[in-house]
Amino acid sequence: MQSYLDNQIEQLQSIIDSSNKIVFFTGAGISTESNIPDFRSSDGLYNQKYKYPPEFIISHDFFLENPYEFYRFYRDRMIYPDAKPNQAHIKMAQLEQKGKVLAVVTQNIDDLHQKAGSKVVYELHGTVMKNYCTKCHKFYSLDDIIKMDTVPLCDCSGIIKPDVVLYQEALNQDVIEASIDAISKADCLIVCGTSLVVYPAASFVNYFNGKNLVVINLSSTSINSRANLVINAKVGEVLSKIKVD
Repeated sequence: MQSYLDNQIEQLQSIIDSSNKIVFFTGAGISTESNIPDFRSSDGLYNQKYKYPPEFIISHDFFLENPYEFYRFYRDRMIYPDAKPNQAHIKMAQLEQKGKVLAVVTQNIDDLHQKAGSKVVYELHGTVMKNYCTKCHKFYSLDDIIKMDTVPLCDCSGIIKPDVVLYQEALNQDVIEASIDAISKADCLIVCGTSLVVYPAASFVNYFNGKNLVVINLSSTSINSRANLVINAKVGEVLSKIKVD
């Protein structure tokens, strides 16, 4: 007897097969299967105890005022250089290679989509892979940061900042425009591993006017009532069963 989840995956397969301009909109939930903790689950970063609240530590003001504590938290909880793409990342890349995917729009900063082979990835909140000097703007890699002690300093003595969007900082306008353009052109939008509570990123899904809206997430989202298909399961578990012909 076919399970309810199997039936939903069949529906998803049919939607993907009939779509040619898919956009994946991804959040932290997609990377938990790569052993990167999310921010808001019961065991996520927001529910762990530190000297300061995590949301305060990853703010622009805190970075400027206390870079030592910022980097202590950042190194411990924000960078996972050994993380590997899981089946969700891999399947999205395969679908792109088949010409089915316009873009991946992600709230994640872990670079796993690119490691899996996706080429068109719009990183709304930046990436840990790039870092720059706040004084001379010289760029540094993640490997450079890992090799440096505590607060990484540039050759010019300036503090190096990760190229990630902290609280109080605006998203990159070019990335915003590219993401909205892709979503507005999509015939299928698949929202994966995000509860859509972080703004303004979450509002971008409202630009979708295509045929099929799909949500794959363990918890409910604000767009469930609008979706053609809602699957409450792990993203990798679901997408691993999708066939790419």
